[in-house]
Amino acid sequence: MLPMSDAALAIVQRSFTMDVRGEVWRDGELLAADIPIDDGSEDRDRSLTVAERVNLTVPREDRGVDWAPVHPDHPLAAYGQQLHISYGVDVGGGFEWIDRGWFLITESSTDGDTVNVQAEGLLTLIDEAKFAAPFQPSGTFMSTARGLVEPALTVEVDDTLIDRSIPVGMQWDDDRMGALTELLDAWPADARVTESGALRIEPVTDTGTPVLSLTDTAEGTVMRWLGSSSRDGAFNVVVARGEDTDGNQIQGVAYDLDSISPTRFDGPFSPLAVPYFYTSPLLTTVAQCRKAAQTTLTRLRRTTGRRLEITMVPHPGLVTGDIVSVTGAGLTAAPCVIESLSLPYSPGEQRLAVRTLAA
Repeated sequence: MLPMSDAALAIVQRSFTMDVRGEVWRDGELLAADIPIDDGSEDRDRSLTVAERVNLTVPREDRGVDWAPVHPDHPLAAYGQQLHISYGVDVGGGFEWIDRGWFLITESSTDGDTVNVQAEGLLTLIDEAKFAAPFQPSGTFMSTARGLVEPALTVEVDDTLIDRSIPVGMQWDDDRMGALTELLDAWPADARVTESGALRIEPVTDTGTPVLSLTDTAEGTVMRWLGSSSRDGAFNVVVARGEDTDGNQIQGVAYDLDSISPTRFDGPFSPLAVPYFYTSPLLTTVAQCRKAAQTTLTRLRRTTGRRLEITMVPHPGLVTGDIVSVTGAGLTAAPCVIESLSLPYSPGEQRLAVRTLAA
């Protein structure tokens, strides 16, 4: 959860007065301190390569300023301009501003008297920056992550992650984002862009203490099960393969043994193993292969599992990956992880898609 005071946390449990503030920066220069936002929304989905999407509606003219992006240096142009969004909660006597993060403007267009602005998470900078020549990493996982990402984003690495050397002879031809993903899978680690705009690399986990308790029918909260199901992309075994220093193929295997998983290995999903294969030259020991297989399995579970859609009073502190305690729809204080969310930038309802972590 994003940092909030106790007063703001208490207020957002019920209807409250809100506001949204947007700054625009480009190459370290403040272009606009407070763009006029008529409406908008923020969507996050951690199954996507770039998890964050922002849409804004801005009046074409406001306070004598023309907000149509008529030249490349305009605050709402899409040539390196970044939005810094803060969500305000009226705590009595003023607003407390919750930092929602930084977003790269990718498109702006004028429609009559309004300007529609689209922005995406800062990983867009990595996703679009293909290699002009093959990239041959050297050093360690940590230094390679920085070589792939900086100076577009500053890399922060969790102290609990173990750094190790990159095998000799590694090369990535053109896909920078693919290279970063392979590095994270082999480490193994997750990455997310923080509200300050840094790339935080940390262990893969879907556990933790709930940051919020949600109850059906309380303060307008409504819960219902999402009713989609598909075998496409479902697996009950992960096999991670690499190569040791002598050139021998090695592998590690992780079985889905979660008692509530619909794809559990000993369950009705299939009487046989349905494997997902992951191969990387970054894996050089059996222990590394086993750990990579287990964390890959954790990621794959994010696309299966039972899901609830929750409609609620907006909570500007919530982000994907947060653990919440859910009571309703047959659950009692059940831990769930937020997989996606939609936060309105005007008075309205917030939507969450959460995945159950316990029976």
